[in-house]
Amino acid sequence: MAATSIIDFCRVSFGFSVEAPLFTGLTLTIREGGFYLVQGPSGAGKSTFLRLINRLEEPSSGEILFKGRPLSSYSPPLLRRSVLYVQQTPTVIDASVRENLLLPFSFKNNAHLEQPEDERLKTLLTDFLLLGVGLGDNALTLSLGQLQRLCFVRGLMLSPDVLLLDEPTSALDRESGQVVESMVERLNRESGLTVLTVTHKEPRPDLITPRILKITEGRITKVRWNMES
Repeated sequence: MAATSIIDFCRVSFGFSVEAPLFTGLTLTIREGGFYLVQGPSGAGKSTFLRLINRLEEPSSGEILFKGRPLSSYSPPLLRRSVLYVQQTPTVIDASVRENLLLPFSFKNNAHLEQPEDERLKTLLTDFLLLGVGLGDNALTLSLGQLQRLCFVRGLMLSPDVLLLDEPTSALDRESGQVVESMVERLNRESGLTVLTVTHKEPRPDLITPRILKITEGRITKVRWNMES
């Protein structure tokens, strides 16, 4: 049985200038629970593709649907809690690791969410090899790779439906990168989290269901599928 669509591009066009559009009439379905690797040359629009899904960019024409509804029908806070975008450059505030992890729970739109206790936070830090990082440490003292993982942990606590990753392991050493990749794959496999990740790497042979989206010259091609699309 084919999986349900969770994101649909309906004849979407976008460009930073009229003379040089990135996408023209793009029609594409992202299936719920899929694991998508987004690839293509530099400047092809890989990051922009993710930003369109998160409404950080708006199409010049056409429409993008999330769970059958136009993105514009969702409030940005609700959409971005359900469709989490982890940028290549981590964003933190000048405060403790604990305060940074709990920052989303201080927002009005997330007031109904249960705030995790310190033990839960410590477990998540350990899972992502942040063993030497204390909850009371100032986040600005962490390395780039540690900050990237910190932002990753912060987003996952909101239990998103879709995870958008822009080069998630670019600032990580090999061991830390493998930990992050394994955790993302486990979430995809065990909880059905839909994942789209921009990467220049070839898929690992043990990745169960990679679906590759190749962006070239404003077109997105399904290069290889390991299961029905």
